Order: sequence, then C-alpha cells, then structure tokens
Amino acid sequence: MAGQIGQQIDSIYRQSAPRIRAALVRLLGGFELAEEALHDAFVEAARDWPAKGVPWNPESWLISAGRFRTIDRLRRRSLLDRQRDDLAYLTGLGLDVEDDPVVIEDDMLRLVFTCCHPVLPDEARIAMALREVCGLTTEDIARAFLTTPSTIAQRIVRAKARIRRQNIPYIVPEGPELAARMETVLAVVYLLFNEGYARAGAAERLCDDAIHLGRLIAQMLPDPECLGLLALLLVQHSRRHARLTPGGDLVLLADQDRSLWDQQMIGESESLMRTVMASGEIGAYGLQASIALCHAKAPTIKETDWRRILSLYDLLMQASPSHVVALNRAVAVAEVHGPDIALPIVEALMDDPAMRRYHATHIVAADLLRRLGRPQQARDRYESARLLANERHERDFITSRLDMISQGD
Repeated sequence: MAGQIGQQIDSIYRQSAPRIRAALVRLLGGFELAEEALHDAFVEAARDWPAKGVPWNPESWLISAGRFRTIDRLRRRSLLDRQRDDLAYLTGLGLDVEDDPVVIEDDMLRLVFTCCHPVLPDEARIAMALREVCGLTTEDIARAFLTTPSTIAQRIVRAKARIRRQNIPYIVPEGPELAARMETVLAVVYLLFNEGYARAGAAERLCDDAIHLGRLIAQMLPDPECLGLLALLLVQHSRRHARLTPGGDLVLLADQDRSLWDQQMIGESESLMRTVMASGEIGAYGLQASIALCHAKAPTIKETDWRRILSLYDLLMQASPSHVVALNRAVAVAEVHGPDIALPIVEALMDDPAMRRYHATHIVAADLLRRLGRPQQARDRYESARLLANERHERDFITSRLDMISQGD
C-alpha cells in the first residue's frame, strides 16, 4: 500500500509540480519561498498519505500544505524586519485554494509572463521558464543551451534576484506590454507542450497545461501566431491515445490506429487554421500546424500528401530556419525524392555538435540507411541514438529497430 502511494506521489510530482509551484509563487510572493514550500509539501505528503490516504484533490492539498509549512517555518525563525512583514502578509492571505480552482489554473500563465519580462536578458527568460514552468533540471536546460549547469543556475539566480529587486509584479500584462512579451511566451508554451509530449505517459498533464495556456493566450490576443500555436498543440495532442501501446512502447505515426485519434481536436485545429488563413498571415506555428494536419487528414500513411508537406517545410525553413526543421524536412524529402537524396542532408546536419547529440538525428539517418540496404551503418546509428535517448519508450523503440535489423541479417 505504502509503495503504491509512493508511486502516486511521484506521478503527481511529475505531472503537477509546475502548477503547484506557480500557485505557491503567487501565494508566497517569491520564487525561493515557493521552491522550499513545494519541497515541504511533498515531504509532508510522503509522511501523511500512506496513513491517511490520498486526498480527493491532491494539488490543492499540496498547495495548502506548502503554504502553511512556510508560514510555520517563518514563525519559528529569528525574523528580520522584512521577514516579519512577509509573515504578516502570508498570514493575512485569506484565499482558500480549494475554493478557487480557476485562480490555480491561471497561475501558470502569470508565471510564464513573469519569467518572460523584458527586463530579464533573453537567455535568462527561456532558462528560467524551462526551470520554473516546465520543471526541467538545470542539467536538462544546460544540454539544450550547450553550456554548463552552473552557468544555467547562475542565470536563473540572477533573474530571480532582478525580479525581486525591481519588484516585478506577478501578473499578466495588458496592451503593448502584452504584445511585447508574446513571442517569448509562445515559445515557452510550445516548450512546455514538447516536454510533456517527449516524456509521454505520466507527464501528459504538461501537454494539457500547455493547451490550457494556449487557449487563454488566444482569447487575449487572437492573432495568427497565437491561433497557429493552439492549432498545432491540438492536432499534435489528438494522437495521444495512439502514440503508445498499453505497455508504454512507442508507436510510429505510420503504425498508429487512426481510429484512436481525437477527431474533435483535429476539427478544432482545422477551424483555427481556417481563421489563420483568412487573415492572410501565417507564421511558423501555423505552418507546423498545417503540416501536422496533412498527416491528421490522410486516411492512411500511404495517402499522405508528402509533396504538400515538403512545400510547407520549404516555407517553414524561410519563416523559422533551424536544424530541427531541416531534419524533419529531410524525412519529407525521403518520401518525395527517395532516401538517397535525403541522407546527405541529414549527414550535413551532423556537422553541428548539437545535432550530433540529438538522438532523433541518428534515428532518421539510421532509417534512411536501412532503407538503402546498409544494415551495419544503420545499426551503428541506432546504437548512437540509444545512448543519447533520455526516455525509456524511446530507447525501447530503438532497441526494437536494432532487433529488426538483426533478424534481417
């Protein structure tokens, strides 16, 4: 029993820690107090829940526990004047978090906008958002930025200090200030979704949170990019029930049971994209949504309009060029022009150190080599990918590909 509850606590942490942290930042008025409170809340849950059972609303219980443990800790300390003021402020807060779920839902949006404040340096905004909103470790963020964990930690510490020193409000801005932060905010929401999408399973709540934020943003500022991002998140998430087997194994797009795809989400994404196209403007998120919809509307993988997908990738490379976009474009090139044309594109991408450390680069190269009848080289690429993959379902998929090559020898 205790072991099962321990697993539940771990699962709640993976899925809900960003939401709980965001609520605690609002309730406690600072990032440091919120981080301590988050830790205290889960420690208390690990102690109480095995004996008393998991509460009906674990998130609200954890938020309340973290808040009141912080107040108790401040009471016990030898307080400086400022801390006395903090204690008076915290004690005077009358919000019962269990009675106000809407406030908890929107705390993440406030946190995203706070992390994206223009007073913070560009690299600090994304790093802080990845840590505070997406829940990534400094090691994970350092890998993404191609730098050291200590550098990332320093950026986050300095950003928090600046927020505290300049008394930056924990709010969603309005007017020109809203538009000025929107590009970075959209990027953070997209990263939040991708983190949940990559982890899958227990982290799916991050995808739901990203879609919730995307809806709020689209209501506040229904411009083509905001609508395009929401359309992209919806169509990607529509495949959530088909992406993994009941045992947690990855299922490729070509092998997915399309009857499991959420047609309501696909329909909503299409509706949003019709609005985007009617505006006469389409940005990077809208182009990605259009590509995903090409897959979603094809009855089978063989009926996919790869030529249209390739043309959309060509436009995306103009609108928002990146090595990851080029890698995805290479997959479309292989379908339209053949793997022999696509392979040199992927090999050229490996000149970049970051792409050499990206497991998907090696998977794409391995698949192309396998299709070209070069099994030993394909095996080497799959082995490299397996060493680089972070998630178990990704490593299991790569292992299945290696087994398939071995059986073909």
